[in-house]
Amino acid sequence: MSKWLAKYVGSFAYRYFRVPWDIGPREELVVLVKSGRLTPCRSIDLGSGTASNCVFLAQHGFDVTGIDLASSAIGLGYKRAQEAGVSVNFILDDLTKLRNVSGIFDLLVDYGTLNDMHPRERDLYVSNILPLTHSGSQFLLYCFEWQLIWWEKLLFLVLPFRAALEPGEAKRRFGQYFDIEEISRKTNRRGWPRASAVYLMTRK
Repeated sequence: MSKWLAKYVGSFAYRYFRVPWDIGPREELVVLVKSGRLTPCRSIDLGSGTASNCVFLAQHGFDVTGIDLASSAIGLGYKRAQEAGVSVNFILDDLTKLRNVSGIFDLLVDYGTLNDMHPRERDLYVSNILPLTHSGSQFLLYCFEWQLIWWEKLLFLVLPFRAALEPGEAKRRFGQYFDIEEISRKTNRRGWPRASAVYLMTRK
């Protein structure tokens, strides 16, 4: 989400409520790990939120760092990691202007962080995460993705967040740097979100 929402609204929500996306580790990540396609390595969750993915990875032998802009998400992450008996390094930081994260990671995970950002924030996000990768680094990206209709375009001109990537935007933003494989796509014509996609990318 936008930085304003992540820092203030997100912090309030994580502190006082069970957010709707608190649904455990995500299906595609679980499948990739349990199938052996993703193996234990130095990993980072870009927008760790409820920490479900971080805890799952740590339980399966990964060295995990989680980043979030909401301080209450960091606190929740440490609480859940402790309850699960695993070690995760949680860091309060801004993915459009990283100050507290350094080093290189073998696996990056983003479940729904990039798609909530405004286009300029997405540009900054890409330039900030590239230095965290090396040739061969893998990047698992889950995003809402559909062609915005006219009223959605008007709505997101005034709202402090976006809801979806445009079709082809992931390839446009990352194709220069990563080989991109689409591993999942879902369409929901009668509800919201209207469509989502999951990409597994490998740094060139």
